[in-house]
Amino acid sequence: MQYRSFKGTKVSEVGLGTWQLGSADWGVVDDKEAFSILKAFTSNGGNFIDTADVYGMGISEQVIGRFKKTVNEQLYVATKLGRRSDKGFGWPANFTYDGMKRQVESSLENLDVPQLFLEQLHCIPTDELRKGDVFKHLRKLQNEKYIGHWGVSVETSEEALICLEQEGLASLQIIFNLFRQHIADEIFAKAKERDVAIIVRVPLASGLLTGKFDESTRFAEKDHRNFNADGQAFNAGETFSGIEFSKGIKLSRKIAAMLPDERMAQWAIRWILDHPEVTTVIPGASKVSQVESNVAASGLKPLPEETHLKLRDLYNEKIKPIIRGHY
Repeated sequence: MQYRSFKGTKVSEVGLGTWQLGSADWGVVDDKEAFSILKAFTSNGGNFIDTADVYGMGISEQVIGRFKKTVNEQLYVATKLGRRSDKGFGWPANFTYDGMKRQVESSLENLDVPQLFLEQLHCIPTDELRKGDVFKHLRKLQNEKYIGHWGVSVETSEEALICLEQEGLASLQIIFNLFRQHIADEIFAKAKERDVAIIVRVPLASGLLTGKFDESTRFAEKDHRNFNADGQAFNAGETFSGIEFSKGIKLSRKIAAMLPDERMAQWAIRWILDHPEVTTVIPGASKVSQVESNVAASGLKPLPEETHLKLRDLYNEKIKPIIRGHY
């Protein structure tokens, strides 16, 4: 595992996304399997874990909190707030100082830590970002020692650019992969200039970039790849990166043909890591074998420049014109 700097802290360049550990939207992952996934990750040098308070309404955070007590390794856990609607939460109350403090306190309790390493706004409305009060609240929470760093998970380049104007921003979490390449052109240089970490989510386009799916693949009823395949529940970009599934299957085969060998998932992650502005990429995993495959990408040599150019040509000509959802 190789490491990159997050505001002076060395974090694994391949992290672990844990939406799936909430046992919602991906099917059920029980505690035993969740611990096996987390252990496989840390045993292979991983130390950066991304979660959110709404992943199973606290379940993902709680599992991570229990796991942290079983290992000696230093783990850096990032969580997110802003999307809760239970027990008096909801928009716009979630974006007041008191509302944000309550959400932070809930995550502190779930993770059983005295301070959050990184708290992120969780794809909140663009108007709230423009208004700017949420950033003042985050700075106050940081000054009060509830959080060490703060960042924003965004859906669009416009939102990223709004956030990059904010003093104290530590990180941006974005969708960036072989089905969403243009983001690099729009925000990476400015993020580097501002010393803002780039955290990449949906790196494998919800599995489309693993080469494991075909036209006959079906997903469970409660799997977001079923109920949000066309953006019915939330932004289409969070599922298959906004590419219609059957078209994505065909395009993934074209991509696979350009890669050095059959390890498509690893090369898809390696492609992301070839961008030096990226701090860490956070693929999810519902099996130990997926964790092992993902972390192995850190050990691959960079892709040849010729391959990068061919992949970008394919993106410009065939992929970008069919992306759905706001980005």
